[in-house]
Amino acid sequence: MAYTAANWPISAALLQFPGTNATGRHINDAVPAEWVQVFQEVKNAGFAHADLTDSWVRPGDLGTARLAEFKQAAAQAEIGIPVISAIRSSVIDAKNWEDNLAYSHRTIDAAAGLGCEVVSFGLHQALTAEQQKQLWFWTVQGHTDPAGNTETWNDAVVRLRELGRHAAEVGVLLSLEMYEDTYLGTADSSVKLVQDIGLANVGLNPDVGNLVRLHRPIEDWREVLEKTLPYSNYWHVKNYIRDEDVARDSYVAMPAPMESGIINYRDAFRTAISVGFQGIICTEHYGGDGLSVTATNQAYLRNQVLPKHEGYALGTSQVAQGRQQPATSVSV
Repeated sequence: MAYTAANWPISAALLQFPGTNATGRHINDAVPAEWVQVFQEVKNAGFAHADLTDSWVRPGDLGTARLAEFKQAAAQAEIGIPVISAIRSSVIDAKNWEDNLAYSHRTIDAAAGLGCEVVSFGLHQALTAEQQKQLWFWTVQGHTDPAGNTETWNDAVVRLRELGRHAAEVGVLLSLEMYEDTYLGTADSSVKLVQDIGLANVGLNPDVGNLVRLHRPIEDWREVLEKTLPYSNYWHVKNYIRDEDVARDSYVAMPAPMESGIINYRDAFRTAISVGFQGIICTEHYGGDGLSVTATNQAYLRNQVLPKHEGYALGTSQVAQGRQQPATSVSV
């Protein structure tokens, strides 16, 4: 059964929730009541699901007993947890790849234990000291994967394929998040990486918002999505206002609600459906009251963008889509 606006699984990103509490203790070490409080806040904002962004809790670093407590915390708040987004743990990080690979394997096992459908990984690395000083970290140059380096590319393929096989063994989809200046930083490179990995359960998270926010020339977002959506199995969605003055070499972007930014998600989802996309959606936003804006984004998707009725023409994806059952309709 194809999803409709009423039951398409949409999760809230947890970017606005810090990984340490007021006393400096990591949230992994929090009492379960603190986890419940966050899940309840997400529930109260109108979401049925949360994306377990690991800048908050790191499920891959929770022991068996604590993972069970974490799962119970979500159940107590009556919030679904179908996805883990593991960020800045690149498996081709020159110094930390072995630790990151081990952590990624633990995250897949944690996802299976929590009943998640998807784990989203990327090749982006830790923010630089200069990036951390900025209001918007993407306004200065961060890590860059070595272009044209066959050895490093092959390392990415082999290690991500290893993770993909592990994920397949435990019934989880792997999604690779697009991010600037990595091997997932352009449409062609992202598609080639998935094709080289060659596993049905490994697809793309076509987070084109990560690209349109850059203060420099970019690929046209329409062309990016036309190329990547046939290989996509999960989707971080967000938007940015963007201005370009090419003659002065001036490029500016800042976060905006989905309906107000440069990416036309009405058109984007038409394309997605035409190529068979039926993945979970995660609404994101940076700055201000991020949770409220992501809730507005969910309402926009359900009220204006996603198909209202079953029976619409659905294309055929190049990768496996999810096994998530439609959630109970959420009031928006």
